[in-house]
Parts: sequence; structure tokens; C-alpha cells
Amino acid sequence: MPQRALLLPLLLLLAALLPPRGRHRATAPPPRTRRERRLRRRRRHTLWLAAHGIDVGPRRIHGVEVAAR
Repeated sequence: MPQRALLLPLLLLLAALLPPRGRHRATAPPPRTRRERRLRRRRRHTLWLAAHGIDVGPRRIHGVEVAAR
């Protein structure tokens, strides 16, 4: 019986802490802007070129200018 006495406060605590039913699911990410899509496309293109051994020139990486060797 002591277990039942602890069960109700535990359930009430969980109900207070958890969001309402169905609200715990992840929401869809916000739609990307034209600028975000363009930047992503540019990054992917640069990565594809680098994977095939083509350097596209000096770039800034973490705020530091790096040049091709």
C-alpha cells in the first residue's frame, strides 16, 4: 500500500511537468529563406568541388583567411 500512496503525487508531478498531450512532438523547422537556400547550395557546391580536388581559392575559415597551397 505505501507504493499506491506515492503513485498519485508522482503522477501529479509528471502531469505538471510534461506538456499537454501531443505537444511533446518535435515541430517542423521553419521554412528557409532564399538567402539561406543560396548559401547552403554554395556550401554544398564548394564541398563537392573540394571532394574532387578542385580548390576554389582563398576562404575564411572560423574568421581566419586561408589560402590554397
